[in-house]
Amino acid sequence: MELLSVVIITYNEELNIAKCLQSVQGLADEIVILDSFSSDSTVEIARQFGAKVYQQKFAGYVQQKNSALALATHNRVLSLDADEELSSGLFASIAAEKKNFQMKAYKMNRRAFYCGRFILHGSWYPEPKVRLFDRRAVTWGGLDPHDRVVLPAGIPIGHLKGDILHYICDSVEEHRLRSVNFSNIAARSLFDAGKKTNWFKILASPAWFFLVDYIFKAGFLDGWRGWKIASIQTRYHFEKYRKLRKLWKIAK
Repeated sequence: MELLSVVIITYNEELNIAKCLQSVQGLADEIVILDSFSSDSTVEIARQFGAKVYQQKFAGYVQQKNSALALATHNRVLSLDADEELSSGLFASIAAEKKNFQMKAYKMNRRAFYCGRFILHGSWYPEPKVRLFDRRAVTWGGLDPHDRVVLPAGIPIGHLKGDILHYICDSVEEHRLRSVNFSNIAARSLFDAGKKTNWFKILASPAWFFLVDYIFKAGFLDGWRGWKIASIQTRYHFEKYRKLRKLWKIAK
């Protein structure tokens, strides 16, 4: 049986971190937290669960997760966000696989808890994520704020039953504010990467997202929550590219 490190980045997560850490008790051989100098009780709560807590100024989602990954002492790593927890089914799947890991990486579905209910359709479910892996074979990549695990070509990925439960937003207003913040970060990341846009993409990308999320992936089956997710996320895609275009205009 290989030992398992659970790795998490945090900033002011006192409302979520205990639930996250409780869900990996009995599974994690080590809990590593890289905190961005939280001003609440996040660090104190983490230490109560026996976590090894390090602190570093936030360097962006991708870089912060790579820095946290480097702090793990075991090669097998489960990466979680502070506002996530393992379902009982996923806990059992990981525990069974831990007895004899067959793959270098595993993906699992993520299920969002939004405004008091779990979302079961649209682009938010199932939302497969690679979160369990051999850290010697992967790195974190992507563009902030949408980090992703990058694997060498040809490496097979296993799929585990059960869900990561993601407590994403308690209110529509929280979702709107999150969307505005993420569109700012995403536009800057695209600009720094040299990506450009045009009015066709500014208009077509949001329209296509809405069709896929609300119609093709049946987001409408989640009622008013499905409508809010589709409409706010559609606005996010529009604002991301509109702000990117504005950054290039300023640069010129």
